[in-house]
Amino acid sequence: MKKAVVIYSGGMDSFTLLHRVIKQGYQPFALSFNYGQRHSKELVVAAEVCQALGVEHKVVDITAINQLLQGSSLTSSDIDVAEGHYEEDNMKSTVVPNRNMILLSLATGYAISLKADEVFYGAHGGDHAIYPDCRPEFVKAVSDVTRICDYHPVEIRAPYLDVSKGQILAEGLEMGLDYGQSWTCYNGREKACGKCGSCVERLEAFSQNQKIDPLTYE
Repeated sequence: MKKAVVIYSGGMDSFTLLHRVIKQGYQPFALSFNYGQRHSKELVVAAEVCQALGVEHKVVDITAINQLLQGSSLTSSDIDVAEGHYEEDNMKSTVVPNRNMILLSLATGYAISLKADEVFYGAHGGDHAIYPDCRPEFVKAVSDVTRICDYHPVEIRAPYLDVSKGQILAEGLEMGLDYGQSWTCYNGREKACGKCGSCVERLEAFSQNQKIDPLTYE
């Protein structure tokens, strides 16, 4: 069985991706990161899912680098989480500087140690305008590097790169997934806020699929 590392945030995209990788016959090694994000509740949700699936799961504490990643509402407590749709300019405040480059680099090291050939992450088409490290050119460039950074080449896979969140949800619903087992909200409170960009996009995806989101909202 082929091994693969899956960067698993606990959100609905990576939740779908993890199940997709399992369905495709890989042995997944789920990897989550605590980088000081205010929505660290996603890590708890991720751990519960992996335990239920019997998937090996590591949560890596990289909070020491939080001091280097300021200026984002997700890592700086003095910046409010922006509300509205991702198409709005204010949502750029949710960009964590170079986040995916850092996480993919660590995941690649893990893959090399496991002799796994692939690292999967859940970048999707709706991310391109806001998140520079979710663009196709970034994925290609970083994969070019991970193939030569070690004598064991690793491919970076982003299978949702050209599809929308609604299409990702449709795939997961087809697999019978329970999205009550995922967490999307950028505010780490007991209930989802329903107003931040992440919640708005999630609710839009459910509306497009004519389904009701199982999460409880404020």
